[in-house]
Amino acid sequence: MKITTFLLILGPILAACSSPKKAPARKAPPAISREDILRGGTSYGNPVVIGVKTERVGLDEEYKWLSNTYPGYTVIKRRHEKKSPKHYDIIRIRTKQGQVKDVYFDSTSFRAP
Repeated sequence: MKITTFLLILGPILAACSSPKKAPARKAPPAISREDILRGGTSYGNPVVIGVKTERVGLDEEYKWLSNTYPGYTVIKRRHEKKSPKHYDIIRIRTKQGQVKDVYFDSTSFRAP
């Protein structure tokens, strides 16, 4: 009976001392190259500025810029953010080469009231 009790106590203690579980890997941020920085769109501080008056034309200009800059890209996700007093459209794309990038557009001219 004493051995059974000892094993019942020892089992959970040994299980608690086992090697730690690995944390899930974090996704790497989109890779930004020197060429990306030169062409803009890499951050809130370096957005592509869209200087038109209407939302429809502004959105068309964003996609035209993406097509010219990243031919063969696909859109993964699109979101809008306001960081007073500016408005930004952030479009996550996958380039033709498979890189995932967030592209920042300053959409204040056609988003602001």
